[in-house]
Amino acid sequence: MLENSLSQLEELVGELVQENKALQSTNAHLRAELAQVKEENDSLQLSALEQEELHGVTAARIQALVALASSAATPSPAKV
Repeated sequence: MLENSLSQLEELVGELVQENKALQSTNAHLRAELAQVKEENDSLQLSALEQEELHGVTAARIQALVALASSAATPSPAKV
């Protein structure tokens, strides 16, 4: 009986060791994916900030052009 229990215990420990190795491998893979996704996220955030800045500059230029066109379209009073 003791030999049988010891054999079962060895089998269970072996299974646990294999499962632990599989979990460690999965964990390492997930950590690598997480690092890659974080890097991609940082890149996308930087790109979004750059685009936001460009849009601001473009909007300011458009507003200046509209103001210039509006002032040019307004007839100036005739000098006497």
